[in-house]
Amino acid sequence: MAKRPITDPMLRSIVNAQLSRRKMLVGAGGLTLASMLAACGTGGGTAGKSAAAATAAADLSESEKLVNWANWTLYLDYDDSTGTYPSLEAFTRATGIDVNYSEDVDGNDTYFGKIQGQLAAGQDIGADIVTVTDWMTSRLIRLGYTQELNLDNIPNAANLLAGLQDVDFDPGRRHSLTWQTGFAGIAWNKEAFPKGLKSVSDLWQPELKGRVEVLDEMRDTMGLIMMENGVDVTGNWTADDFDNALDVLSKQIADGQIRQVKGNSYKEDLISGDALAVIGWSGDITQLNFEEGNKWEFALPEAGGTLWSDNMSIPVGSPHKANAEKLMNYYLDPENAATVAAYVNYICPVEGAREAMEAIDPELSDNPLIFPTDEYMARAHVVRTLSADEETDLSDRFQTAIGN
Repeated sequence: MAKRPITDPMLRSIVNAQLSRRKMLVGAGGLTLASMLAACGTGGGTAGKSAAAATAAADLSESEKLVNWANWTLYLDYDDSTGTYPSLEAFTRATGIDVNYSEDVDGNDTYFGKIQGQLAAGQDIGADIVTVTDWMTSRLIRLGYTQELNLDNIPNAANLLAGLQDVDFDPGRRHSLTWQTGFAGIAWNKEAFPKGLKSVSDLWQPELKGRVEVLDEMRDTMGLIMMENGVDVTGNWTADDFDNALDVLSKQIADGQIRQVKGNSYKEDLISGDALAVIGWSGDITQLNFEEGNKWEFALPEAGGTLWSDNMSIPVGSPHKANAEKLMNYYLDPENAATVAAYVNYICPVEGAREAMEAIDPELSDNPLIFPTDEYMARAHVVRTLSADEETDLSDRFQTAIGN
């Protein structure tokens, strides 16, 4: 199992640095993480309740010592030698609650497409915890697809970094809690393509034709391309700005420069060598280097990369709500949060994890993908909050362009 450290002073500096940026529509001032993370949602703060999903399922937690958790790939500590998740096993030993853990989330849109019908009917989707990105969490809350958390069962929610305690898409954190945060940028196989990349436009070099992949996460791929076009993605950019970037993406797909547009599974193509360069996520590349031989380089483009967070929430049809809350509480404990961060290599959202991390592996404390410097953070931006109409319109255009 990989082991990675994190330093509390750096986490505090990230949070403090971002408190000046609570309104992403303004788009001015110094870059800050807390306000960025607070502004990633799609709607404005209050959740509209769909009639079908308004009634939560009966809680069977006392009679069924079980919790089902849907998450992204490579997003929890894993022991290759035993094929198990050590922290989950420790949770089961401590609580008697079994966990069915599945790597079902390959992309926010694709996962939502799988579960939307059941959520609208208020049915159990087979997951008591789902882990999706801020803007999708916002959508779930707005549509009434999540249960309100009993924070009395989650005292460790108080350990979230200060800037994550209250977010615009979930005021007071009544429906969601942060899992991890991270960057999207460019990455390449440094053995096969030693001259490297500095910008998104470098992905369009002839030597890379047919060996480039980009994310099906609209805000990351389109955010990076818009920044390459000189657009402030945190400000009042327009549909025309989006369309100009979409023209770039569509051309590269049509010309065969881009091999595929994918979710988390792009990692498999990096490993196989089918893809040499990607728009990808920071923690994925750090972890692949640890597991596959340090073959790749990740960088934020000169024009900037994106910053995001993923959140845990309990779907409206979940029959194991209290058990799910116990699991959330467990992972918001600093030692357990450090165990996860040691493996997944993203920014840890839990205050107090630094001391626990120092005991795991202090050698990686200077990794800017885990402990971002001020200089690194100055090149990371969150795509501004979209209205519900914008989200629908732009998402439809993006999905059409990528062939979905």
